[in-house]
Amino acid sequence: MRAKIPSTSHSEPAWWTTGLWLVGALIAQILLAAFVNFRDARPSAFLVVTVWYAVRVDPWRAALFGFIGGLLEDGLAGVTGGAFAVSTAIAGALAAIGSRGFFADSIPIVTLIAFLASFARLIVFWVIMAIQGYPAGMGRIHLHEAVWQALLNAGFAALVILVARRYSPTNEP
Repeated sequence: MRAKIPSTSHSEPAWWTTGLWLVGALIAQILLAAFVNFRDARPSAFLVVTVWYAVRVDPWRAALFGFIGGLLEDGLAGVTGGAFAVSTAIAGALAAIGSRGFFADSIPIVTLIAFLASFARLIVFWVIMAIQGYPAGMGRIHLHEAVWQALLNAGFAALVILVARRYSPTNEP
């Protein structure tokens, strides 16, 4: 008998809302990522949107969504060989598992999950890149970048939750 993961107290977003967030992440990644650079780290709009979605759905849907967003990011990068697709799928599934029992619009919880999902994603990403032949020996540089990217992603996730709250259909003007 399989153990069932407890559901959260919210409904999952509509498919068109999710699609709009993914398109927004694509546009943000293309237009803004080059300009938002702090200590050689850039936030990942795809990861933040994946976390936003993952805290609202089950791990399988979160992994699928992360895989789709990761494929888009692989397409933008061009040389990663699917590493973003796999790593974002795993990060999405882990974010969904880690968010069970919490409110999806809790800024501290989503910020913490985004921070931890960033690390999980980057670990898997660099392991896959190493398997593909990426030169080793730059661990300290990648760790430095991972810390700053996790902080940027956590801050960006808090901003996404605030925007999502503002435009939620349950908010009355």
